Amino acid sequence: MGKLEDLHLLIQVVEAGGLAAAGRRMHLSPATMSARLKALEERYQTRFFHRSTRAISLTRIGEEFYQSALRVMNEMEQAESKLAQQDGVLSGTLRISAPSDFGRQHLSPALLAFCQLHPHVKCTLQLSEELEDLIAQRLDMSIRFGNLPDSNLVRREIRHNARVLVASPDYLAAHGTPGHPLELPQHRCLIMEQRGSLLNIWRFDVDGEIRTLEVTPAMICDDGALLREWALAGAGIASKSWWDVKRDVESGRLQMLFTEQFIGFSRYDSQHVGLQFVYPQRRFQPLQVSEFSEFFINWLSETDPGDFMR
Repeated sequence: MGKLEDLHLLIQVVEAGGLAAAGRRMHLSPATMSARLKALEERYQTRFFHRSTRAISLTRIGEEFYQSALRVMNEMEQAESKLAQQDGVLSGTLRISAPSDFGRQHLSPALLAFCQLHPHVKCTLQLSEELEDLIAQRLDMSIRFGNLPDSNLVRREIRHNARVLVASPDYLAAHGTPGHPLELPQHRCLIMEQRGSLLNIWRFDVDGEIRTLEVTPAMICDDGALLREWALAGAGIASKSWWDVKRDVESGRLQMLFTEQFIGFSRYDSQHVGLQFVYPQRRFQPLQVSEFSEFFINWLSETDPGDFMR
């Protein structure tokens, strides 16, 4: 194997979670995968993996080599993309992640339109509520709301956004419209769960004082699109990002509550949590990534021109 094949093999084993799974991706038998991994470790005179009959995991040296391998392969993909684009045809890979609700409503149709314009670009969309390790997942970009923990990520704001509380007219007709945040514990509240933690501590600005309120969940899920569906079905009151419920509010399917008071559900949150692109830290951005970034900003402005309504 050449050195690039070495890097590709290592990355596939890590991403697939084992030799057999990586072999299926690469159309190689388990015996061939074992032999190639053994040859890889002999070439570099080090052990990259801890192996047992049930699991495989990177050693410390293996983790460092894996991160370096990801950077090299990313640079290689960028170089190949630039060569392919010399004839004026946009090509290469474009791997994006986004929250499930926003991804289905806004990103998916935009990505479909972009791929129809540029059929030589191979697009992959991953929907998840969590911000992934962009480098480890080999993602070119992610679209996220709000404050992000990793300062090494490159951010670019797309549009204004805000946290809002919403409920359907049917729910409010059946249960009444709360007139004060302290009435919320008597209502059915729909709650997101992230990384095993419930986002049921909601914050409000009450007469200039920040008040926190712990609401009892009536229903819980870890998928933003499902939470919105429950709210539309009249199951209760939900906290959502404005862009997730914008069309529902404008059409009257959902109504906002406490628009001047609700802040968010985290001590790290502010009410105004921007919609933004997130990129891994790179010197050079592949052309297809920068082109899609501009395309999506324009597409969103044309299809949904309005911002947060008070």
